[in-house]
Amino acid sequence: MVNHQDETRAAYDGVVELYASLFANRLETQPFSRTMIGTFAELVRATGNPRAADVGCGPGHLTAMLHELGLDAFGLDLAPGMIDHARQAHPALRFQEARMESLPIEDAALGGVLAHYSMIHTPPGELPELLAEQARVLAPDGLLLVSFFGTDEQEPVRFDHKVAPAYSWPADRLAELLADAGLVPFARLLHDPASERGFLDAHLLARRS
Repeated sequence: MVNHQDETRAAYDGVVELYASLFANRLETQPFSRTMIGTFAELVRATGNPRAADVGCGPGHLTAMLHELGLDAFGLDLAPGMIDHARQAHPALRFQEARMESLPIEDAALGGVLAHYSMIHTPPGELPELLAEQARVLAPDGLLLVSFFGTDEQEPVRFDHKVAPAYSWPADRLAELLADAGLVPFARLLHDPASERGFLDAHLLARRS
């Protein structure tokens, strides 16, 4: 039976060039996201461990941004087409195909993990496993920045994303899941992008306890 990961992989492999062209500006038109990523990079550098994974890196645009911000960044993605594009676009950086529930990273190895809208396609019941895996690879005091679509509803809301089915999350609920995984949320940013879907753009910063 084809599961949601297989469907998501195939969907993103089918839109690699279009997706890459849409995000070629690397957040130049998204000041809130850009600010949160800059803050994340600064805090990771302050841990003394600049090694960071861009989990769900897509075409590698944010992996490159993290590198420019002083991190030893590498990218991981489920879709082989995205990894191929990232390697061609950023040949000096490292990219690898990987599943988010089984990251090819040793325990407590990283100063930071960036998950920029990369868990939005994960069914709610499977999200705790992904967060636990991200906590596993973070060193003590390592940082996770997770960005997602937020909602004022009490429960996650499934919606038809342009690439594959996705979910928006109440920020408080996702913060609770982070805490359950051993991550301490300490900053959040919610803002209205005036999107046609009506969801908030949401960002949570958490530290490995």
